[in-house]
Amino acid sequence: MKFGKKTAFAALVASAALVMAGCAGDTGGGDAGSGDGGSGDKMYIALVSKGFQHQFWQAVKKGAEERAAELGVDITFEGPAAETEIDAQLQMLQTAIDKGPDAIAYAALDPEACVTPLEQAKAKDIPVVYFDAPCDGDVGLSLSATDSKVAGALAAEHMAELIGGKGEVGIVGHSQINSTGVERRDGFVEKIEADYPDIKIVDIQYGDGDHLKSADIAKAMIAAHPDLKGIYGTNEGSAIGVVNAVNELGLEKGKLTIVGFDSGAAQINAIKDGTMAGAITQDPIGIGAQVVQAAYDAANGKDVEEFYDTGSYWYDKTNIDDPKIAAVLYE
Repeated sequence: MKFGKKTAFAALVASAALVMAGCAGDTGGGDAGSGDGGSGDKMYIALVSKGFQHQFWQAVKKGAEERAAELGVDITFEGPAAETEIDAQLQMLQTAIDKGPDAIAYAALDPEACVTPLEQAKAKDIPVVYFDAPCDGDVGLSLSATDSKVAGALAAEHMAELIGGKGEVGIVGHSQINSTGVERRDGFVEKIEADYPDIKIVDIQYGDGDHLKSADIAKAMIAAHPDLKGIYGTNEGSAIGVVNAVNELGLEKGKLTIVGFDSGAAQINAIKDGTMAGAITQDPIGIGAQVVQAAYDAANGKDVEEFYDTGSYWYDKTNIDDPKIAAVLYE
């Protein structure tokens, strides 16, 4: 399924799918795959995330828990220790399916590897909705996420403005497999190529969202391109890796223009101290709340939209304390 904006359709969920799981409830979750399912008299929704350690996923979890409390449903929220652990995530997904929840919310690390297990969910009449990144195939009813190509283009616009519309830039990406990594990269690249002919993207490398690996990539990129004016990091770990590289090399603050993605205390501090120029933030609490709402509606046979765009926002020193921006930052 292609997730186009604002396309409503009926969730094809038979009443037989509304079977309450008979296990004890737990609204927590973790990288160990904790949580035993619903309480028996409440709807139970299983959420399987891309990760658990980054502040982004903790904020998504918070939003999911808040909406679950409002709706009176039980949830579990689980994710692997690192966003490279595809097999661990698939095991969590399989465990969730085996519990027989009323709905599953899933954020795909590998959009192809999840097709087969989610077909099992479909065969069991368990409605599936996605958050952050979808799986391939036609099982999922809805996606709650940032429009990543729009967000990547927004990052490109600010990078171009900050470096005066010309010069060399590089990209430290977090994935060339899952949709967020691909689309944040492509949105940036396409905007630069279309509107800024005097800016050249000289290198694109991938650090898997790991700040240590991303730092090593950034240091090598800086060494290989002495005229480099800027680096764009496509997620929290990537951006912090670039910040750490600049600090380890002892570069003067602002000498290299760093544009990041996501929030978290480390990026906020880097912007405040001048190491990072600014970043794109999402609304992770909104993503968590929206996907629980979509799962709840789908399980009740209500219409859901194919795509809920929860928005993207530029923040830097000039607006970081603005109440509208502060509301979508997370530490």
